[in-house]
Amino acid sequence: MDLLRSLPIGLYLEQPITWLHRLDSRVKLAWLLTFLLSPIWSSNVWRVAGVGTLIVLTLAARIPWRAWKQQMGWLLIITVSVFVLTCVLNDGLAIVSNPRLPEAPELPQPDNYHYVLLKIKLWNLGPWRVTRNSLYIATRFATLLFTLVYSSSLYLLTTAPEEITAGLEEMLAPLARLKIPITEILLTLTLSLRFIPLVLEEVQNLARSIRTRAISWQKIGMKQSIQIWLVVAERLVENLLLRAEQIALAMDVRGFTSPNTHRVQWHQLQLRRWDGVAIAILVLIWGVRLTWGWQI
Repeated sequence: MDLLRSLPIGLYLEQPITWLHRLDSRVKLAWLLTFLLSPIWSSNVWRVAGVGTLIVLTLAARIPWRAWKQQMGWLLIITVSVFVLTCVLNDGLAIVSNPRLPEAPELPQPDNYHYVLLKIKLWNLGPWRVTRNSLYIATRFATLLFTLVYSSSLYLLTTAPEEITAGLEEMLAPLARLKIPITEILLTLTLSLRFIPLVLEEVQNLARSIRTRAISWQKIGMKQSIQIWLVVAERLVENLLLRAEQIALAMDVRGFTSPNTHRVQWHQLQLRRWDGVAIAILVLIWGVRLTWGWQI
């Protein structure tokens, strides 16, 4: 089990460098906010188009199959499962009423409209119905889940932590006039992003130590199993606190006093031609969203 490869959330893909890597972090942040905000109060067609856009961007950037499979594969499974379950669940209150009049024969409808789109019966379960309302709710929920998770994951996959903090600092610079410690906050964000692999590494090491002991969970019972996992959780917290203390000591030894006096610019933010093209497309997308995105 390698958590650093099986759970790549928040990790940066260093190689190969795609055209998404070369875009300015501020432009990519604007695109990320577009994917996060545009589905609000939008139609299902717009949400499905957002999912398709994310998939097209992933394929167009030629992200390696190993990263594509890890980033999108598990999310597609969860999204499809949520979509199917929401489709077959009740689309309203489960109210059972007895009609006062006898059942009338089914009359021919003037058009092809049907509220119940599909009836499913598997073995002794069901019958399950897929109605127009349940399909509408399932589409909204599944597309929103996929867009929120994968857009953030794709942003972290193609943007280095230093680029993220540099772009955020540039965009949040006006808030410094309100005496908000922007630099300190972004330093904390940088350390948090760098700390994610350390957390995964500690969890991986503890899981491997449990596996090597070949514990028979069936024989020791529930109570002792809970005690073992509590000890493992306590050890995990101790290791993470030790790692944090080591980072603090390393910064202290190097004479670190404040982010303002010890700033290292790893990335020079500069808008290029392709950034301008991305901004123009972004403005066009928001124009379509505000004009027709409510209906289409």
